[in-house]
Amino acid sequence: MADELDGMATFLAVAEAKGFRAASERLGVTHSAVSQAVRRLEERLAVALIRRTTRSVHLTEAGERLYATLRPAVDEVRAAVAAVTELGDEPRGILRIHSSSTAESMFGESLLAGFLKDHPHIRLDLAVSESPVDIVADGFDAGIHLGEVIDKDMIAVPVSGDLRLAVVGSPTYFARRGVPNHPRDLTQHECLNWHPTVDAPPYRWEFTENGRDFSVAVPARVLSTHAALNRRFAVAGLGITLAFRNHVKEFLDRGELVTVLDKYCVAFPGYYLYYPQRRQASRALRALIDHLKQWRRTTSSGRRRQSK
Repeated sequence: MADELDGMATFLAVAEAKGFRAASERLGVTHSAVSQAVRRLEERLAVALIRRTTRSVHLTEAGERLYATLRPAVDEVRAAVAAVTELGDEPRGILRIHSSSTAESMFGESLLAGFLKDHPHIRLDLAVSESPVDIVADGFDAGIHLGEVIDKDMIAVPVSGDLRLAVVGSPTYFARRGVPNHPRDLTQHECLNWHPTVDAPPYRWEFTENGRDFSVAVPARVLSTHAALNRRFAVAGLGITLAFRNHVKEFLDRGELVTVLDKYCVAFPGYYLYYPQRRQASRALRALIDHLKQWRRTTSSGRRRQSK
C-alpha cells in the first residue's frame, strides 16, 4: 500500500509539473526515481498513464481520469495534515506559492526572506513564471499577481499599492530621434518590447486618454522575455521601453533615463496575494498573510519617511 501511495504522489507531481525532471526537483528525488515510481504504478494498474516524448509528457485518457480523482483527494489529505499541524506551537509544513516574475523581482526577496526567518518550520515551494496558472487545479496554496487578472471568487490581500507604468528612454535617444507627443507616435520609434514566453504575442503597450483605455502595437527593435534587459538597452540609448516606474526609479534619479507620455500612464491596482475562499487557509498561509500585513506597514512607513 505504501509503494502504491508513493507512486500516486509521484504521478501527481509529474502531471502537475508537466515533466519528470521538474517533478524530481519538486519532490527532491532523482529523475530516475520518479520515472521508476511511475512505471511501477503503471505496471500495477496494467495501463499506461503518461505518454512520453523526447520533449514533453502528456497524460493518457486513463491518466487524466486518475488525476481528476487524485487531485481533490490529495487536497483533502493536505487539509487534514494542515489541521493536525494547527495543534503545534509553531506554523509548519510546505507552503506552495505561485508568483509572476515581475512581482517576485519587485518584493519577493524582502517579503519572503523575512517570513522564512520568522518561521523556521515552514518550507517554501515557490514557482515563478508569467504563464497562466490555476492555483487550485495546480495545487498551490496561494498566488501573487496583478489584481486585474485574479478571479472574483478569490480572497485577495494587497501586496503593493497602486502601480504606474512609464515610457522611458535615454536623453541621447530622444536627442537623436525626438520625443513622442502621443502614444500613437511610438509606431515611428525604436521600441524595446516584452512578452512573457517565447510563444506569447508581444505586449501591446497600454495607455489611458480622457478616461478611455487603449493599447498600441509598437514596432519592436528588441523583443525579449527579460524586461530588465530592455531597461539596460534603454539606458544604452538603443530605444524606448515600457517599465514599472519603481523599476526605473534609480535610472531616472541618475538622469540615465527620462520619461515621456506621462499623462497617458495612469495608476492601476497593483499586486495581491490571493487564495480560494472556499478552502480554509492553512496555518502556514495565515502566518504569511500576517507577515505580509506587517511588512506592508513597515515598508509603507519607510517610503513615507523617505519622501519627507
